[in-house]
Amino acid sequence: MIERYCRKPMLKIWEPESKFNRWLEIELLVCEAWARLGEIPRRSLENIKRKAGFDLKRIEELEVELKHDVIAFLTALAEKVGGDARYIHLGLTSSDLLDTTLALQLREAADLIESDLKGLLRVLKRKAKRYKKTPMIGRSHGIHAEPITFGLKLALWYEEMQRNLARLRKAREGISYGKLSGAVGSYASVPPAVERYVCQKLRLKPAPVSSQIIQRDRHAEYSATLAIIASSIEKVALEIRHLQRTEVGEAEEFFSPGQKGSSAMPHKRNPIGSENLCGLARLVRANALAALENIALWHERDISHSSVERVICPDSTILVDFMLNRITDLIDRLIVYPEKMQENLKLTRGQIFSQQLLLKLIKKGVSREQAYRFVQRSAGEAGKKKEDFKVTALKDKGIRRYLSRGEVEGCFDLRYHLKYVDLIFKRVFGRKK
Repeated sequence: MIERYCRKPMLKIWEPESKFNRWLEIELLVCEAWARLGEIPRRSLENIKRKAGFDLKRIEELEVELKHDVIAFLTALAEKVGGDARYIHLGLTSSDLLDTTLALQLREAADLIESDLKGLLRVLKRKAKRYKKTPMIGRSHGIHAEPITFGLKLALWYEEMQRNLARLRKAREGISYGKLSGAVGSYASVPPAVERYVCQKLRLKPAPVSSQIIQRDRHAEYSATLAIIASSIEKVALEIRHLQRTEVGEAEEFFSPGQKGSSAMPHKRNPIGSENLCGLARLVRANALAALENIALWHERDISHSSVERVICPDSTILVDFMLNRITDLIDRLIVYPEKMQENLKLTRGQIFSQQLLLKLIKKGVSREQAYRFVQRSAGEAGKKKEDFKVTALKDKGIRRYLSRGEVEGCFDLRYHLKYVDLIFKRVFGRKK
Protein backbone atom coordinates (compact mmCIF):
# COMPACT_ATOMS: atom_id res chain seq x y z
CA MET A 1 0.00 0.00 0.00
CA ILE A 2 2.78 2.45 0.90
CA GLU A 3 4.34 2.00 -2.55
CA ARG A 4 1.03 2.82 -4.25
CA TYR A 5 0.53 6.23 -2.69
CA CYS A 6 4.04 7.22 -1.54
CA ARG A 7 6.26 8.12 -4.45
CA LYS A 8 9.66 6.46 -4.85
CA PRO A 9 11.56 9.78 -4.78
CA MET A 10 10.30 10.39 -1.23
CA LEU A 11 11.42 6.95 -0.06
CA LYS A 12 14.78 7.44 -1.78
CA ILE A 13 15.52 10.64 0.16
CA TRP A 14 15.82 8.62 3.35
CA GLU A 15 17.70 5.62 2.02
CA PRO A 16 21.21 5.16 3.52
CA GLU A 17 22.87 5.49 0.13
CA SER A 18 21.22 8.85 -0.50
CA LYS A 19 22.28 10.09 2.93
CA PHE A 20 25.89 9.02 2.44
CA ASN A 21 25.93 10.63 -1.00
CA ARG A 22 24.92 13.89 0.65
CA TRP A 23 27.63 13.46 3.27
CA LEU A 24 30.19 12.88 0.56
CA GLU A 25 29.00 15.91 -1.40
CA ILE A 26 29.35 18.13 1.66
CA GLU A 27 32.77 16.78 2.59
CA LEU A 28 34.06 17.40 -0.94
CA LEU A 29 32.68 20.93 -0.95
CA VAL A 30 34.40 21.59 2.37
CA CYS A 31 37.66 20.39 0.84
CA GLU A 32 37.11 22.74 -2.09
CA ALA A 33 36.53 25.63 0.30
CA TRP A 34 39.72 24.84 2.23
CA ALA A 35 41.65 24.62 -1.05
CA ARG A 36 40.39 28.06 -2.04
CA LEU A 37 41.82 29.33 1.24
CA GLY A 38 45.13 27.64 0.51
CA GLU A 39 44.84 25.08 3.32
CA ILE A 40 44.64 22.00 1.08
CA PRO A 41 47.08 21.49 -1.82
CA ARG A 42 45.37 21.43 -5.20
CA ARG A 43 46.95 18.09 -6.00
CA SER A 44 45.50 16.61 -2.81
CA LEU A 45 42.07 18.05 -3.59
CA GLU A 46 42.08 16.47 -7.04
CA ASN A 47 43.17 13.16 -5.57
CA ILE A 48 40.37 13.30 -2.98
CA LYS A 49 37.75 14.10 -5.61
CA ARG A 50 39.02 11.35 -7.90
CA LYS A 51 39.15 8.58 -5.30
CA ALA A 52 36.39 9.54 -2.87
CA GLY A 53 33.58 7.02 -2.56
CA PHE A 54 32.04 4.60 -0.14
CA ASP A 55 30.82 1.06 0.21
CA LEU A 56 27.62 0.57 2.18
CA LYS A 57 28.59 -2.80 3.54
CA ARG A 58 31.96 -1.50 4.69
CA ILE A 59 30.33 1.41 6.51
CA GLU A 60 27.97 -1.01 8.23
CA GLU A 61 30.87 -3.24 9.31
CA LEU A 62 32.78 -0.29 10.72
CA GLU A 63 29.77 1.10 12.55
CA VAL A 64 29.31 -2.20 14.38
CA GLU A 65 32.84 -1.77 15.76
CA LEU A 66 33.04 2.02 16.13
CA LYS A 67 29.46 2.67 17.34
CA HIS A 68 29.55 6.01 15.46
CA ASP A 69 28.01 6.41 12.00
CA VAL A 70 29.96 9.51 10.92
CA ILE A 71 33.32 8.07 11.97
CA ALA A 72 32.43 4.81 10.21
CA PHE A 73 31.69 6.78 7.05
CA LEU A 74 34.91 8.81 7.31
CA THR A 75 36.95 5.69 7.96
CA ALA A 76 35.48 3.93 4.92
CA LEU A 77 36.14 7.05 2.88
CA ALA A 78 39.75 7.23 4.07
CA GLU A 79 40.32 3.64 3.01
CA LYS A 80 39.54 4.63 -0.56
CA VAL A 81 41.30 8.00 -0.61
CA GLY A 82 44.54 7.13 1.18
CA GLY A 83 46.90 9.65 2.79
CA ASP A 84 45.10 12.76 1.55
CA ALA A 85 42.09 11.71 3.64
CA ARG A 86 43.68 13.71 6.46
CA TYR A 87 42.20 16.79 4.81
CA ILE A 88 38.66 15.41 4.86
CA HIS A 89 36.36 16.63 7.67
CA LEU A 90 38.97 19.25 8.54
CA GLY A 91 37.76 21.39 11.45
CA LEU A 92 34.26 19.92 11.39
CA THR A 93 32.14 18.18 13.96
CA SER A 94 29.67 15.41 13.19
CA SER A 95 26.65 17.70 13.46
CA ASP A 96 28.05 19.95 10.74
CA LEU A 97 27.58 17.03 8.41
CA LEU A 98 24.36 15.68 9.93
CA ASP A 99 22.46 18.94 10.22
CA THR A 100 23.40 20.29 6.82
CA THR A 101 22.38 16.97 5.27
CA LEU A 102 19.10 16.95 7.19
CA ALA A 103 18.34 20.41 5.85
CA LEU A 104 18.83 19.13 2.31
CA GLN A 105 16.66 16.06 2.95
CA LEU A 106 13.83 18.05 4.50
CA ARG A 107 13.94 20.65 1.74
CA GLU A 108 13.79 17.94 -0.91
CA ALA A 109 10.90 16.27 0.93
CA ALA A 110 9.09 19.62 1.13
CA ASP A 111 9.42 20.02 -2.64
CA LEU A 112 7.69 16.66 -3.15
CA ILE A 113 4.98 17.46 -0.62
CA GLU A 114 4.37 20.80 -2.33
CA SER A 115 3.85 18.93 -5.59
CA ASP A 116 1.40 16.63 -3.79
CA LEU A 117 -0.53 19.58 -2.38
CA LYS A 118 -0.78 21.18 -5.80
CA GLY A 119 -2.19 17.93 -7.18
CA LEU A 120 -4.79 17.81 -4.43
CA LEU A 121 -5.71 21.45 -5.03
CA ARG A 122 -6.31 20.75 -8.72
CA VAL A 123 -8.70 17.90 -7.89
CA LEU A 124 -10.53 19.91 -5.22
CA LYS A 125 -10.96 22.84 -7.58
CA ARG A 126 -12.34 20.66 -10.36
CA LYS A 127 -14.74 18.88 -8.04
CA ALA A 128 -15.84 22.13 -6.39
CA LYS A 129 -16.76 23.59 -9.78
CA ARG A 130 -18.63 20.43 -10.71
CA TYR A 131 -20.76 20.47 -7.54
CA LYS A 132 -20.92 24.23 -7.13
CA LYS A 133 -24.72 24.31 -7.34
CA THR A 134 -25.46 20.86 -5.88
CA PRO A 135 -27.57 21.59 -2.78
CA MET A 136 -27.17 19.58 0.40
CA ILE A 137 -27.92 20.07 4.06
CA GLY A 138 -25.36 21.82 6.22
CA ARG A 139 -24.99 20.31 9.67
CA SER A 140 -23.92 21.75 13.00
CA HIS A 141 -23.50 19.46 16.02
CA GLY A 142 -24.37 16.69 13.54
CA ILE A 143 -27.91 18.10 13.30
CA HIS A 144 -29.52 19.52 10.17
CA ALA A 145 -28.93 23.28 10.10
CA GLU A 146 -29.40 25.13 6.80
CA PRO A 147 -28.76 24.33 3.13
CA ILE A 148 -25.33 24.68 1.51
CA THR A 149 -23.90 23.10 -1.63
CA PHE A 150 -21.42 20.26 -1.89
CA GLY A 151 -19.27 22.59 -3.95
CA LEU A 152 -19.01 24.96 -0.98
CA LYS A 153 -17.75 22.12 1.18
CA LEU A 154 -15.08 21.33 -1.42
CA ALA A 155 -14.18 25.02 -1.73
CA LEU A 156 -13.69 25.14 2.04
CA TRP A 157 -11.22 22.25 1.82
CA TYR A 158 -9.48 23.90 -1.12
CA GLU A 159 -8.94 27.13 0.79
CA GLU A 160 -7.53 25.26 3.77
CA MET A 161 -5.10 23.37 1.58
CA GLN A 162 -3.99 26.69 0.08
CA ARG A 163 -3.08 27.81 3.59
CA ASN A 164 -1.23 24.54 4.11
CA LEU A 165 0.74 25.22 0.94
CA ALA A 166 1.74 28.65 2.29
CA ARG A 167 2.71 27.09 5.64
CA LEU A 168 4.82 24.44 3.91
CA ARG A 169 6.71 27.03 1.88
CA LYS A 170 7.46 29.00 5.04
CA ALA A 171 8.59 25.86 6.88
CA ARG A 172 10.80 24.88 3.94
CA GLU A 173 12.43 28.29 4.03
CA GLY A 174 12.93 27.98 7.79
CA ILE A 175 14.64 24.60 7.48
CA SER A 176 16.90 25.50 4.55
CA TYR A 177 19.89 26.46 6.67
CA GLY A 178 23.28 24.79 6.79
CA LYS A 179 25.80 24.78 9.61
CA LEU A 180 29.58 24.23 9.41
CA SER A 181 30.76 26.13 12.46
CA GLY A 182 32.55 23.44 14.45
CA ALA A 183 32.19 21.82 17.84
CA VAL A 184 30.27 24.58 19.63
CA GLY A 185 29.37 26.91 16.77
CA SER A 186 32.24 29.34 17.33
CA TYR A 187 34.11 28.69 14.05
CA ALA A 188 37.28 28.11 16.11
CA SER A 189 38.61 25.41 13.76
CA VAL A 190 36.74 26.21 10.57
CA PRO A 191 36.25 29.79 9.33
CA PRO A 192 32.87 31.20 8.26
CA ALA A 193 34.19 31.38 4.69
CA VAL A 194 34.08 27.58 4.46
CA GLU A 195 30.47 27.47 5.65
CA ARG A 196 29.52 30.29 3.28
CA TYR A 197 31.06 28.53 0.27
CA VAL A 198 29.45 25.17 1.00
CA CYS A 199 26.01 26.60 1.75
CA GLN A 200 26.08 28.67 -1.42
CA LYS A 201 26.84 25.57 -3.48
CA LEU A 202 24.02 23.67 -1.75
CA ARG A 203 21.55 26.59 -2.08
CA LEU A 204 21.27 26.83 1.70
CA LYS A 205 21.68 29.83 3.97
CA PRO A 206 24.32 29.72 6.69
CA ALA A 207 22.73 29.66 10.14
CA PRO A 208 23.35 33.18 11.54
CA VAL A 209 24.35 31.64 14.87
CA SER A 210 24.43 28.03 16.07
CA SER A 211 25.68 25.88 18.87
CA GLN A 212 26.98 22.44 17.91
CA ILE A 213 23.71 22.08 16.04
CA ILE A 214 21.15 24.05 14.08
CA GLN A 215 18.49 25.00 16.60
CA ARG A 216 15.54 22.61 16.69
CA ASP A 217 12.76 25.20 16.66
CA ARG A 218 13.27 25.13 12.88
CA HIS A 219 12.63 21.40 12.74
CA ALA A 220 9.70 21.70 15.13
CA GLU A 221 8.05 24.27 12.87
CA TYR A 222 8.52 21.93 9.93
CA SER A 223 7.06 18.96 11.85
CA ALA A 224 4.17 21.06 13.11
CA THR A 225 3.40 22.09 9.53
CA LEU A 226 3.29 18.44 8.48
CA ALA A 227 0.99 17.75 11.43
CA ILE A 228 -1.40 20.52 10.36
CA ILE A 229 -1.45 19.16 6.80
CA ALA A 230 -2.17 15.68 8.16
CA SER A 231 -4.93 17.09 10.38
CA SER A 232 -6.52 18.85 7.41
CA ILE A 233 -6.47 15.58 5.52
CA GLU A 234 -8.10 13.90 8.50
CA LYS A 235 -10.77 16.61 8.53
CA VAL A 236 -11.67 15.79 4.93
CA ALA A 237 -11.49 12.05 5.51
CA LEU A 238 -13.68 12.27 8.61
CA GLU A 239 -16.34 14.16 6.64
CA ILE A 240 -16.28 11.54 3.90
CA ARG A 241 -16.72 8.84 6.54
CA HIS A 242 -19.77 10.66 7.84
CA LEU A 243 -21.26 11.20 4.40
CA GLN A 244 -20.85 7.48 3.67
CA ARG A 245 -22.78 6.39 6.76
CA THR A 246 -25.84 4.29 5.84
CA GLU A 247 -28.30 6.80 7.30
CA VAL A 248 -26.62 9.69 5.42
CA GLY A 249 -25.53 8.13 2.13
CA GLU A 250 -24.61 11.34 0.31
CA ALA A 251 -21.16 10.25 -0.89
CA GLU A 252 -18.89 7.23 -0.70
CA GLU A 253 -15.43 6.07 -1.56
CA PHE A 254 -14.97 4.31 -4.87
CA PHE A 255 -15.48 0.56 -4.41
CA SER A 256 -13.50 -1.31 -7.03
CA PRO A 257 -14.68 -4.50 -8.76
CA GLY A 258 -13.80 -7.51 -6.64
CA GLN A 259 -13.23 -5.43 -3.53
CA LYS A 260 -14.66 -6.80 -0.28
CA GLY A 261 -15.68 -4.81 2.77
CA SER A 262 -16.12 -7.44 5.46
CA SER A 263 -15.08 -11.02 6.00
CA ALA A 264 -18.43 -11.69 7.70
CA MET A 265 -20.93 -9.40 5.95
CA PRO A 266 -20.83 -9.42 2.14
CA HIS A 267 -23.02 -6.32 1.86
CA LYS A 268 -20.50 -3.99 3.57
CA ARG A 269 -18.82 -1.11 1.69
CA ASN A 270 -16.61 0.51 4.28
CA PRO A 271 -14.75 3.85 4.06
CA ILE A 272 -11.42 2.16 4.72
CA GLY A 273 -9.32 4.75 2.86
CA SER A 274 -10.68 7.59 4.96
CA GLU A 275 -10.33 5.58 8.16
CA ASN A 276 -6.74 4.80 7.27
CA LEU A 277 -6.01 8.51 6.81
CA CYS A 278 -7.61 9.45 10.12
CA GLY A 279 -5.38 6.95 11.88
CA LEU A 280 -2.18 8.06 10.16
CA ALA A 281 -2.83 11.69 11.10
CA ARG A 282 -2.43 10.67 14.74
CA LEU A 283 1.09 9.46 14.03
CA VAL A 284 2.13 12.68 12.29
CA ARG A 285 0.74 14.77 15.16
CA ALA A 286 2.57 12.59 17.70
CA ASN A 287 5.79 13.09 15.74
CA ALA A 288 5.27 16.86 15.89
CA LEU A 289 5.10 16.64 19.67
CA ALA A 290 8.40 14.74 19.65
CA ALA A 291 9.92 17.51 17.51
CA LEU A 292 8.79 20.11 20.04
CA GLU A 293 10.44 18.08 22.80
CA ASN A 294 13.70 18.27 20.81
CA ILE A 295 13.97 22.05 21.13
CA ALA A 296 15.31 22.00 24.68
CA LEU A 297 18.75 20.34 24.83
CA TRP A 298 21.62 20.53 27.30
CA HIS A 299 23.95 23.51 26.83
CA GLU A 300 25.41 23.54 23.31
CA ARG A 301 23.67 20.25 22.65
CA ASP A 302 23.14 16.69 23.79
CA ILE A 303 22.28 13.77 21.56
CA SER A 304 18.72 13.07 22.75
CA HIS A 305 17.21 14.67 19.64
CA SER A 306 19.18 12.49 17.23
CA SER A 307 17.43 9.19 17.84
CA VAL A 308 14.06 10.92 17.63
CA GLU A 309 14.78 12.60 14.30
CA ARG A 310 16.01 9.39 12.72
CA VAL A 311 12.43 8.19 13.15
CA ILE A 312 10.17 11.22 12.86
CA CYS A 313 11.76 12.99 9.90
CA PRO A 314 11.52 10.06 7.48
CA ASP A 315 8.23 8.83 8.93
CA SER A 316 6.38 12.15 8.86
CA THR A 317 7.48 13.16 5.37
CA ILE A 318 6.76 9.70 3.97
CA LEU A 319 3.39 9.56 5.74
CA VAL A 320 2.28 13.01 4.54
CA ASP A 321 3.36 12.17 0.99
CA PHE A 322 1.32 8.97 1.24
CA MET A 323 -1.67 10.72 2.80
CA LEU A 324 -1.80 13.51 0.23
CA ASN A 325 -1.68 11.10 -2.68
CA ARG A 326 -4.30 8.84 -1.12
CA ILE A 327 -6.75 11.65 -0.29
CA THR A 328 -6.26 13.08 -3.80
CA ASP A 329 -7.15 9.72 -5.36
CA LEU A 330 -10.05 9.30 -2.95
CA ILE A 331 -11.60 12.67 -3.77
CA ASP A 332 -10.93 12.27 -7.47
CA ARG A 333 -12.91 9.01 -7.53
CA LEU A 334 -15.45 9.95 -4.86
CA ILE A 335 -18.98 8.83 -5.72
CA VAL A 336 -21.48 11.61 -5.00
CA TYR A 337 -25.24 11.12 -4.71
CA PRO A 338 -27.03 14.44 -5.37
CA GLU A 339 -30.43 12.72 -5.25
CA LYS A 340 -29.71 11.54 -1.71
CA MET A 341 -28.67 15.05 -0.78
CA GLN A 342 -32.03 16.28 -2.06
CA GLU A 343 -33.80 13.59 -0.08
CA ASN A 344 -31.97 14.49 3.11
CA LEU A 345 -32.81 18.17 2.65
CA LYS A 346 -36.45 17.19 3.14
CA LEU A 347 -35.99 15.06 6.27
CA THR A 348 -37.05 17.79 8.68
CA ARG A 349 -40.07 18.70 6.52
CA GLY A 350 -38.93 22.28 6.07
CA GLN A 351 -37.64 23.10 9.55
CA ILE A 352 -34.29 24.03 7.99
CA PHE A 353 -35.97 27.27 6.83
CA SER A 354 -36.79 28.42 10.37
CA GLN A 355 -34.31 31.31 10.37
CA GLN A 356 -35.91 32.84 7.27
CA LEU A 357 -39.23 32.87 9.08
CA LEU A 358 -37.61 34.30 12.21
CA LEU A 359 -35.99 37.15 10.29
CA LYS A 360 -39.17 37.92 8.37
CA LEU A 361 -41.07 38.36 11.65
CA ILE A 362 -38.34 40.60 13.05
CA LYS A 363 -38.56 42.81 9.94
CA LYS A 364 -42.27 43.16 10.67
CA GLY A 365 -41.44 44.69 14.04
CA VAL A 366 -41.76 41.60 16.26
CA SER A 367 -39.14 41.38 19.02
CA ARG A 368 -36.53 38.72 18.46
CA GLU A 369 -37.56 36.88 21.63
CA GLN A 370 -41.22 36.79 20.66
CA ALA A 371 -40.50 35.85 17.05
CA TYR A 372 -38.22 33.05 18.25
CA ARG A 373 -40.99 31.69 20.47
CA PHE A 374 -43.50 31.72 17.60
CA VAL A 375 -41.16 29.89 15.20
CA GLN A 376 -39.83 27.42 17.78
CA ARG A 377 -43.37 26.55 18.85
CA SER A 378 -44.47 26.00 15.27
CA ALA A 379 -41.38 23.88 14.46
CA GLY A 380 -41.95 21.78 17.56
CA GLU A 381 -45.57 21.24 16.57
CA ALA A 382 -44.47 20.10 13.11
CA GLY A 383 -42.06 17.61 14.58
CA LYS A 384 -44.62 16.26 17.04
CA LYS A 385 -47.35 15.82 14.45
CA LYS A 386 -45.01 14.74 11.61
CA GLU A 387 -46.34 17.61 9.50
CA ASP A 388 -44.59 19.97 7.13
CA PHE A 389 -43.26 23.01 8.95
CA LYS A 390 -44.86 25.25 6.36
CA VAL A 391 -48.27 23.80 7.24
CA THR A 392 -47.91 24.41 10.98
CA ALA A 393 -46.45 27.87 10.36
CA LEU A 394 -49.45 28.81 8.24
CA LYS A 395 -51.75 27.63 11.05
CA ASP A 396 -49.85 29.43 13.82
CA LYS A 397 -51.86 32.45 15.01
CA GLY A 398 -48.82 34.30 16.30
CA ILE A 399 -47.02 34.03 12.98
CA ARG A 400 -50.10 34.78 10.89
CA ARG A 401 -50.82 37.90 12.94
CA TYR A 402 -47.80 39.46 11.21
CA LEU A 403 -47.26 37.51 8.00
CA SER A 404 -49.54 36.77 5.07
CA ARG A 405 -49.78 33.35 3.47
CA GLY A 406 -47.52 34.48 0.62
CA GLU A 407 -44.94 35.87 3.04
CA VAL A 408 -44.86 32.61 5.01
CA GLU A 409 -44.55 30.50 1.87
CA GLY A 410 -41.81 32.77 0.57
CA CYS A 411 -39.65 31.83 3.55
CA PHE A 412 -39.37 28.25 2.29
CA ASP A 413 -37.16 29.05 -0.68
CA LEU A 414 -33.91 27.13 -1.15
CA ARG A 415 -32.48 29.85 -3.38
CA TYR A 416 -32.33 32.20 -0.38
CA HIS A 417 -29.50 30.13 1.09
CA LEU A 418 -27.52 29.76 -2.11
CA LYS A 419 -27.60 33.32 -3.42
CA TYR A 420 -23.96 34.07 -2.54
CA VAL A 421 -22.39 30.83 -3.77
CA ASP A 422 -20.99 32.57 -6.87
CA LEU A 423 -19.48 35.32 -4.74
CA ILE A 424 -17.81 32.82 -2.41
CA PHE A 425 -16.37 30.93 -5.39
CA LYS A 426 -14.95 34.16 -6.81
CA ARG A 427 -13.27 34.89 -3.49
CA VAL A 428 -11.78 31.38 -3.28
CA PHE A 429 -10.88 30.66 -6.89
CA GLY A 430 -10.76 34.10 -8.49
CA ARG A 431 -12.92 35.51 -11.25
CA LYS A 432 -11.16 33.74 -14.12
CA LYS A 433 -10.84 30.37 -12.38
